[in-house]
Amino acid sequence: MEVEDVRGSAVLGRRKLAAALSGIALVFAAACQGGGTEASGTAGGGDPAAPEAAQVEIVPADGGADVRPDQPIVVTAATGTIEDVVVERAGGGASASPAADASAEDGGEQPGLDEVTGTLNDDSTVWTSTWTLHPGTEYTVTATAAIEGGEPTTVTSSFTTLTPEATVSVTDVTPQGDETVGVGLPIIVTFDREVHNKELVERALEVRSEEPAEGAWNWLSDTQAVFRTSEYWAPNQTVTLNARMAGVRSSQDVYGVQNSSYEFNIGDSQIFTVDTDSHRMTVEVNGEEVQDFPISAGNETTRAYTTTSGVHINMEKYEDLVMDSATVGIPEGHPDYYRIEARHAVRISNSGEFHHGAPWNGQLGQANTSHGCVNLSAADAEWVYNHSQRGDITVITGTDRELEWNNGWGFYQLSWDEWLGNSNLDEPWQTGPDAAGPPALPESASASPSE
Repeated sequence: MEVEDVRGSAVLGRRKLAAALSGIALVFAAACQGGGTEASGTAGGGDPAAPEAAQVEIVPADGGADVRPDQPIVVTAATGTIEDVVVERAGGGASASPAADASAEDGGEQPGLDEVTGTLNDDSTVWTSTWTLHPGTEYTVTATAAIEGGEPTTVTSSFTTLTPEATVSVTDVTPQGDETVGVGLPIIVTFDREVHNKELVERALEVRSEEPAEGAWNWLSDTQAVFRTSEYWAPNQTVTLNARMAGVRSSQDVYGVQNSSYEFNIGDSQIFTVDTDSHRMTVEVNGEEVQDFPISAGNETTRAYTTTSGVHINMEKYEDLVMDSATVGIPEGHPDYYRIEARHAVRISNSGEFHHGAPWNGQLGQANTSHGCVNLSAADAEWVYNHSQRGDITVITGTDRELEWNNGWGFYQLSWDEWLGNSNLDEPWQTGPDAAGPPALPESASASPSE
């Protein structure tokens, strides 16, 4: 996946103004006399015989130093309406930087991520930036406002954002760039240090999809966030994660310094349904049943040997895999110890459960005799292996052992209300192409985030 870093300027129109930048940008608009005179700061007035000039203020102010990059640019017209806002980064230009050849896996930057967008209120008197800005960067902001019948007022302001004491970065994203995955695949983001202001980071992790969906972030730990949708992804579309971390204050005195973008493809909808009572696996592709296989599930003599029921997500696959019971707590020397070489294994949990070939099992379609895996014939297991994508859904029924939501990728074991309730934002992300901006921060979110 190609990732570019575009540094330059952008002119923002009357109803929606955007400004390309990589740090905090603040503008003061001053009134000017006559034909479009420029000024700095906040001003107004003029020749009493001339039409009244627009009164504009932009925060933060001209000349600012060590400006916090997580504070928004706010342009306010006390009189008149805002027409344009342009933000330029010192040393920037319209052409791509050397980072244009970097890949997303290398943390490169996607074109457009450094363009600061904003929204106007209904009467075009207040413009507020949407995203945070790059730390340690000088910016120049030019704002234009006008009163009907009067000449435009144009004001310029320059300032510099602070250089953070410490930084936070994205170190890993699942799925991988340009990977084709199943309709259940979560997005998993890992950071190189603990995140304490989780609501600010969730708001910065923008997810976009070609088909409308809603989703939310939860946290597996202080360094790992997971995004899932309320329902499975629509099949055969592209999904993009824009990690807009530059300027995000993840903890006290810790800021992100880089934006990055990751794109992957959702393939066909493939649902593997296992009924441990009937000893069958059916496979549906885009809603049509295409296979019906005999299987053998866990023998249920112990809890560990009971296959988990619930919604599993296929995690990874191996053409050849040595299965050693010592990895699930049954050491060599134990009466139940086993070590087998399995072919065409597809992982569905972190408690040792796989679909795999078991040519030694003579009870396929008749009885559950495995140690918890879903046993298939060699030929059927090869078909499942060849067609399985990371993110395909496996639904298992018939046992009294429920899959834990955090066992593997069992995230759909939580209801949507439970998942959304665990998010640090009050609203879900809307991911479709026509969706609005990021969810609002909760009212409880402090202007001075916690340590």
